[in-house]
Amino acid sequence: MALAAAVMFQTAGSAAEEPHVVPAPVQDMSSGAGLETAVLAGGCFWGVQGVFQHVDGVVSATSGYTGGGKTTAQYEAVGTGTTGHAESVQVVFDPTKVSYGHLLQIYFSVAHDPTELNRQGPDTGTQYRSAIFPMNDMQAKVAKAYIGQLKQARVYDAAIVTKIEPGKTFYPAEGYHQNFLTNNPTYPYIVINDLPKIKNLRRLFPKDYRSEAVLVSAVR
Repeated sequence: MALAAAVMFQTAGSAAEEPHVVPAPVQDMSSGAGLETAVLAGGCFWGVQGVFQHVDGVVSATSGYTGGGKTTAQYEAVGTGTTGHAESVQVVFDPTKVSYGHLLQIYFSVAHDPTELNRQGPDTGTQYRSAIFPMNDMQAKVAKAYIGQLKQARVYDAAIVTKIEPGKTFYPAEGYHQNFLTNNPTYPYIVINDLPKIKNLRRLFPKDYRSEAVLVSAVR
């Protein structure tokens, strides 16, 4: 993805990851009062952010870095693949409208391909890994149970490689990465790799899809 890697768009011959129809999680979190937060990584954060910005019940979806330290939470450093960070998205949501488990269902279905190890589509490196960063023990429990459920259901042709990484801090990405899909709908990388994810969200989750994205307004 990346501004550097996408300069000449070697992705021109690539196709977006195919969506998968996956079952809803058997185990989920109850809808408590107040907003909740999920942090998910699934390749380039442009597309993952774009997907969740179109999900009803999501209050905000912010691109950033999770897994490493504060001093290396910057695009150039993360791009080396040596910081421990993954490009990730912090999703703040209203659990009375959309549950944590349902967000995971969307994540595993249309936001990325959980069978690609340390990569997504044309992007390679640990910074593009499939990872869930639970905010508490219950999120970790739900995520672990759901991965087990999907493995047992055999909905993918390959093994799920998504990691659950608790106790990590999310750091917002630079301002020019925020709302990138909405702001750059004709950018070749977005057209090839990410707009199909939005179409798949609308097709597979019509009750959850909202046409107007909820955008990040305050960026560093």
